[in-house]
Amino acid sequence: MTAPTVPSGRPGGPEDPDGVHGTDGADGPGRALPGGPGPGRDSAGLIRAEEAVLAPNYHPLPVVVARAEGAWVEDVEGRRYLDLLAGYSALNFGHRHPVLVEAAHRQLDRLTLTSRAFHNDRLAGFAERLAALTGQEAVLPMNTGAEAVESAVKVARKWAYDVKGVPDGQATIVVAADNFHGRTTTVVGFSTDETARAGFGPFAPGFRIVPYNDLPALEAAVDATTAAVLLEPVQGEAGVIVPDDGYLSGVREITRRAGCLFVADEIQSGLGRTGSTLAVDLEEVTPDLVLLGKALGGGIVPVSAVVGRRDVLGVLGPGTHGSTFGGNPLAAAVGTAVVGLLETGEYQRRAAELGIVLRDGLAPLVGRGVLGFRTRGLWAGVDVDPALGTGREVGERLLAEGVLVKDTHGSTIRVAPPLTITEDQLRGALAALERVLSAG
Repeated sequence: MTAPTVPSGRPGGPEDPDGVHGTDGADGPGRALPGGPGPGRDSAGLIRAEEAVLAPNYHPLPVVVARAEGAWVEDVEGRRYLDLLAGYSALNFGHRHPVLVEAAHRQLDRLTLTSRAFHNDRLAGFAERLAALTGQEAVLPMNTGAEAVESAVKVARKWAYDVKGVPDGQATIVVAADNFHGRTTTVVGFSTDETARAGFGPFAPGFRIVPYNDLPALEAAVDATTAAVLLEPVQGEAGVIVPDDGYLSGVREITRRAGCLFVADEIQSGLGRTGSTLAVDLEEVTPDLVLLGKALGGGIVPVSAVVGRRDVLGVLGPGTHGSTFGGNPLAAAVGTAVVGLLETGEYQRRAAELGIVLRDGLAPLVGRGVLGFRTRGLWAGVDVDPALGTGREVGERLLAEGVLVKDTHGSTIRVAPPLTITEDQLRGALAALERVLSAG
C-alpha cells in the first residue's frame, strides 16, 4: 500500500493571526516542542513501516506524532498541530500535564505492579477519592474502557440472579441503538454498527436494543428479567448525540420502578468533558453503576473503573472477577492525581465556559457548510454538508491547516479538545474550520 501524502501543515509564528499556532505554555510561536526528530525518520517512511507490520484495523490521518505538550502535538518533521480530538477524551488534561507526569515519575521510582494477589499502598486512597468525586460508594478498578463495560455486564447479571431473583441464565440487559461501548465480542454483539459487528459472531444473547432518547420504547423493553439498562449519557462515537432534557432522569425513574440497575457509560463523557464531573450530574441523576476510563489515566496509562453502590458491587467475591493490572500502583498514582485535578472544579468550569465559545463559534457556520451540530460542554459533533466532502476529507483539509479532528459516520466530525485549550486557540481552530468549509 502506498503511504498517503503528508500535508505540509501551517507554520506557527507572528503571521498566524488566528492563533491556531500560538504560544502554549513555555514554547513560543513556531518553536518546536522539546526533542527534535531523529535522523532518518520521516512521516512517509514511518507510515509505510507501520503498514508493513500492523494489522489494518485503523485508518489514521497521515500525521506521525513524535512529541506533544498541552493542546499541541508535533510530527517527526517538526510541524505543529492543535489537537481537537484529545485521544477521544483520554487527554482531557492535555498532553503530558505536569502534575500527572510528576505523579507517574514518582511512582515509577517506587513500585509499578503487585497484582491484586497483594495489597499496595496506593489503591485505597485512589478508590476513596474517586468514589467521593463521583458520589458513589465502591470502586472496581480495571484497565480499559471495554473492560469496565464487560465488568458491569457481569456485575449486573450476578446482581440479577443473587439479589433480584431472576432465574439463572435468563437475565437481560437493555441497551440503546447506535451505542458504542467497546470492541469486545460481547459488546459488538449488541452494537447496531455493522462495520463493528460483521464477521465476528456468534454473539452472546441477553441484550435488547431500543432507540436512544425514547423513554416509551425503553419502558416497554424492561421486564422482570431485566438486570440493567446500559446507556451513554451522550453518545460520542455516534456523533455526540445529546438526548432531550429529562431523558436521563426518565431512565432513572423507569429503572427504579422496574427494580433494575441504571448503568451509565461515562467513559467518554465523564471526568469534566461535559462541563460537570459526570454528564449525569447535569440532570442530578445518580446511576447505580458508572463506568469510567480514558481521562482517568491522564493520557499516561490505561485506567478504568466501575464505581457504584456497595451492595451492587458487593455481589462479587474472591475469584469471581479480576485483573492482573487492574488497580496497579502506577495506575492508582496517576488516577489519584487526575481526581485531584477534578476536585478543584477548574476543569469542569473550563469545559462549561469554553463550551459556550465552541457552540457560539459553530452556530454561524450552519448553512455555510455545516448542516447542524450538537454540543455538550467542550464536545461537539458537527455535520458537514456532504457536498463538501466526507468527514475524513474535511479532517484531511483541517490537517493541512494545522488542526487535528476525527470523523465518524460519514460527514460528521468530532471536536473534543483538551480542557486546557485556551479561548484564543479554540477560536483559531474554528476559524480554520470556516476556511476549510468556505474553500469547498
